[in-house]
Amino acid sequence: MKKSMKILSGVVLLAVAIQFVPYGRDHYNPPVVKEPQWDSPKTKALFARACADCHSNHTRWPAYANVAPVSWLVTHDVNEGREHFNVSLWGVQEKNKGDEAAKELKEGEMPPAIYTVMHPEARLSDAERKALIEGLQKTFGSKELKDE
Repeated sequence: MKKSMKILSGVVLLAVAIQFVPYGRDHYNPPVVKEPQWDSPKTKALFARACADCHSNHTRWPAYANVAPVSWLVTHDVNEGREHFNVSLWGVQEKNKGDEAAKELKEGEMPPAIYTVMHPEARLSDAERKALIEGLQKTFGSKELKDE
């Protein structure tokens, strides 16, 4: 067998083997305990479109989220997003950083570029981004506003 065929066989074998790693397959959406009182239906809709997959218990798990190693990355991102800011545990989760949401959106940190590549519906126009920032500030407050 040629060296390139051995390498290809090894890659295929590895790709199959990593599918058996027991991480990234538990696509559980816990129950919603309490949601914030949104300032408007528009803010809630924009948030649902651009942020809710990682920052709520309403995650939509796409088919590629079942294939390792992508499943590992998706699960990690959702777990971390929910840990920092989860609107489905509003007032219950101790360190819910809602007051930082508008700032991160304004600075372009959220939604992450890789997310918008895979979820084009999460791309916001300039007007939508501005409306969501304003809505998040009204809904959650803002550290920027508190510091002024």
